[in-house]
Amino acid sequence: MTAIYVDADACPVKAEAERVATRHGVRLFVVSNGGLRPSQNPLVETVIVPDGPDVADMWIAERCGKGDVVITGDIPLAAKCIEAGAQVLKHNGEFLTQANIGNVLATRDLMADLRAADPFRQGGGKGFTKADRSRFLDALERALRKASSSA
Repeated sequence: MTAIYVDADACPVKAEAERVATRHGVRLFVVSNGGLRPSQNPLVETVIVPDGPDVADMWIAERCGKGDVVITGDIPLAAKCIEAGAQVLKHNGEFLTQANIGNVLATRDLMADLRAADPFRQGGGKGFTKADRSRFLDALERALRKASSSA
């Protein structure tokens, strides 16, 4: 049975994921280490994991598999989920796949090294836009159709 897993810490599309999951009648797991208001939706399970590095990521990676969709901006988590057979979406609607995860991991590592080498190269990045939200909704619809046909 298809499920959606949301790496919910700092996720800007939790409400959108819930709407799409409800429309499709799919279970949605919203995983974080706290600070979230639980949904009253019976399809949504708020999972609060203990504090600690990558505890929410490990919870998701241990449970997702073929036919599931994972929403995360965490690239190492995405790699684990892809390996488990899940479809992975970033919050802006970008699909992470077996074909592109290697390059995305390498870019992430390079940027971390550049930030560590230059203390003035911190933060930045683009803000989350309405276009990103729209791309995400479209991508989640496509991912769910594909996941339900492969489950």
